[in-house]
Amino acid sequence: MNPVESLSARAAAEPLPDNLTSVQPGGGFCYSVELAWGRFRRAFLKTFCAGYVRRMADLRQGDLAGAPHEVLDPRDLKFCRNVCSADWRPQDDPFQWREHLGLARWGLAEVLLMGTPLAVATVALVWLGGWWQFAALVPAIVLGWVFWFFRDPTRMVPAEPGLLVSPADGKVCEIANLDHDDFIGGPAVRIGIFLSIFNVHINRAPARSRVIRLRYWPGKFLNALNPQSALLNESLWIGLEDDDVPQRRYIVRQIAGLFARRIVCGLRPGEVVERGYKFGMIKLGSRTELILPASDQLQIDIRVGQKVQAGSTIMARYAASGERT
Repeated sequence: MNPVESLSARAAAEPLPDNLTSVQPGGGFCYSVELAWGRFRRAFLKTFCAGYVRRMADLRQGDLAGAPHEVLDPRDLKFCRNVCSADWRPQDDPFQWREHLGLARWGLAEVLLMGTPLAVATVALVWLGGWWQFAALVPAIVLGWVFWFFRDPTRMVPAEPGLLVSPADGKVCEIANLDHDDFIGGPAVRIGIFLSIFNVHINRAPARSRVIRLRYWPGKFLNALNPQSALLNESLWIGLEDDDVPQRRYIVRQIAGLFARRIVCGLRPGEVVERGYKFGMIKLGSRTELILPASDQLQIDIRVGQKVQAGSTIMARYAASGERT
């Protein structure tokens, strides 16, 4: 098949399923607080900052169709980016500085809502003096862990063609051969990554690819080390396809764990993401799977028990492939 025929026959992106109405479909307390704050903030902006609202509307790109609430500025896209095509260029986003805080933008609400009372408790116990100062270590340690969990370190993404990088931080807990995967269209290799509560929990795209299918399953919250968790736990399934020849297909599965109750995925059907692109996260311990088409050209570069980093650790490569991935 020549390149023109291959590109013209590429799969059409499927619309989002009915149960995927937010980038965080499992909801949650912090999610509800943020939505409530958003309603108040939008009312305040429309009442007292009409000029700002008009300016942001002029700079907005894409369509608001499908958004569950008003979208006045980039903050309003946090939980509905996947259901509409609206966006702002980075240079037009007045809140782009949040990307440089070293914390996951999806976790800033949790940092504030969990961190503030912990910080107050720490300061109050220190102020009381005496033995209370030793008790202050407890909220101080938990506060440090909250910041540590939601950290967003910079990653160097390899540029060599044919590589697939890890979609998550953690430890490789499984490398399994599958006789057949319907989406892949043949034999496949499944790589499972276990994320502890101390790992970075941001997910990244394994290759330059196009999003063609997303599926969300509500489920249980078994320990991610339990093999049954891959079948029974809440999960979000992402079907990707090379944007260029040979258009291989890949799958990334975000799977909730014992403590992870919130899966975040901001991908839109049909969009093209670069290798290493941050597309979501799983909050508080979990499992991520990468499923690749099996091939004589496939070389697995990791082993069970190895620690990996999202966006930078090379998981596998396809030999003798000059195409961009």
